[in-house]
Amino acid sequence: MNDLATLRLFVRVARRGSFSAAGRELNIPQPSVSRAIADLEREIGVGLLTRTTRAVTLTDAGADFLARIEPILAELDEAEHAARGTGELRGTLRVGLSSSFAIRAVVPALPDFMARHPALNVEFIMDDRRQNLVGEGVDVALRFGALPDSAAIARRIAGWPRILVAAPAYLTRAGTPQTPAELARHSVIAGPAHGGQTWNFQKDGKTTTVRVEGRLTVTINEVSTAAAVAGLGIAAMTLAACERELADGSLIRLLPDWDMGTADVHAVFAAGRGAKPAARAFVEFLAGVFAGR
Repeated sequence: MNDLATLRLFVRVARRGSFSAAGRELNIPQPSVSRAIADLEREIGVGLLTRTTRAVTLTDAGADFLARIEPILAELDEAEHAARGTGELRGTLRVGLSSSFAIRAVVPALPDFMARHPALNVEFIMDDRRQNLVGEGVDVALRFGALPDSAAIARRIAGWPRILVAAPAYLTRAGTPQTPAELARHSVIAGPAHGGQTWNFQKDGKTTTVRVEGRLTVTINEVSTAAAVAGLGIAAMTLAACERELADGSLIRLLPDWDMGTADVHAVFAAGRGAKPAARAFVEFLAGVFAGR
């Protein structure tokens, strides 16, 4: 059991990039953390971590070791969970998702989930790029849009329509487009949700494609919403990213009769290993929260 505790401690140090942060999380003094990891390195005969004054990083051997032991520890967690037979979830659940989706949809629902599972810690890895689930130790990722072909296991949990929005001030200044073709003369905000140079619309069974030029390009969805509110142009985004702004009037939906498709949200589990009980429970919970989307 001491060996298992040391392995779990190594995982936390590797993921936090800090002895002190891992120690605070596990309520272990920082010197004890350092000694335990040094003992582990001596035992297996290879350096796992590179220590500098600024950060702790994985060596190549450490990265390989981490990738191999995390699935084993996850299997042990599941075995313990099944043996207890109480339904109580323990340990740490690592969830990868975009910052905007976390802020607007997931965090407001999180108190209920965490109240149901008081012994479980939840760690959000928020990034608008797609995480490497195995390399970053992500238990489940929440991803918008089409999924690339892979061996990963995915489950659809919700879907939001893609829409066009702009601020009243921008529309007063530049006019309100009445057809997709008119977008060609407007300022466009290119964001990660729909940042390509061509936007597709459907109406009455016909598809219309419009080439747009983004004067402002952003890589985070939340910034795209903020830029639209600031009157910097027209943005294409999911309804989930701007429901609050549409409700309070700081953004106006454009071309509502034209369909831009739906962005599905999938829960994605890494291939080659069973999903943690906590990951499965979290996905079931979100599916219930977003039922009907």
